[in-house]
Amino acid sequence: MAYRTFSQHLLGRFDLGSSSKAPAGANAGLWPVQGHFAYCGVGRLSGMIRAVVFDVGECLVDETREYGTWADWLGVPRHTFSAVFGAVIAQGLDYRETFQVFRPGFDLTVEREKRAAAGQPEWFGEEDLYPDVRPSLARLRQAGIWVGIAGNQTLRAGGILRSLDLPSDMIATSDDWGVAKPDPAFFEYVVKAAPCEPGEILYVGDRLDNDVRPAASVGLQTALIRRGPWAIIQQHDPDAERVATVRIDSLAELPAYVERVNAGVL
Repeated sequence: MAYRTFSQHLLGRFDLGSSSKAPAGANAGLWPVQGHFAYCGVGRLSGMIRAVVFDVGECLVDETREYGTWADWLGVPRHTFSAVFGAVIAQGLDYRETFQVFRPGFDLTVEREKRAAAGQPEWFGEEDLYPDVRPSLARLRQAGIWVGIAGNQTLRAGGILRSLDLPSDMIATSDDWGVAKPDPAFFEYVVKAAPCEPGEILYVGDRLDNDVRPAASVGLQTALIRRGPWAIIQQHDPDAERVATVRIDSLAELPAYVERVNAGVL
């Protein structure tokens, strides 16, 4: 697809040139001003929230450095890798197709092993956590909320997460469970792990396709956080308002939101 054609398609579909434009007729369609959540979807009146479960990539962990190291491994400029990555996910394709553009036949599992053998394993640390992560998780736990972390991650990534000693009651990965998002079975594992009913669980993620839609299909409440490439590209999809229970710009908004829901204010 020619660049101009793709650009016109992208702007027409996602309106990236106007970050404040909402779907027609959507009173709650604007993303909230920083620090002010916007509730919207069908799960809004689902009742108490007793558990909050977080996705990992671009929810808790800023993946900028990690994808940069993949560009380095492939031997391509980081800016070029990022541009192709955005083009791939804007078309609704699996992000792993990005690697195929640069190296047809690329096997992510094999390349992870090669990186590890070369002393360049995938890695993230405290410095890659978003600044709002620790205080937000801690406030939720202090309020008596059960806090879980569950995302599409490798066993290695799960080990790294546990080593960070985050304020949480559970950490699990897709490799732990043998099933990955967007398979609804992933969220059924979330339900089994949490000490409450499905409708009392709030799942927090940055993607409509991998997080919000499948979690809602299992009966969970959902919070869509606007950060990372998927959230920006998908922000004007009608499901951002229709399916997500609440939309936030920061995890720091969650404790107040949960408190108001549980007090019957929302």
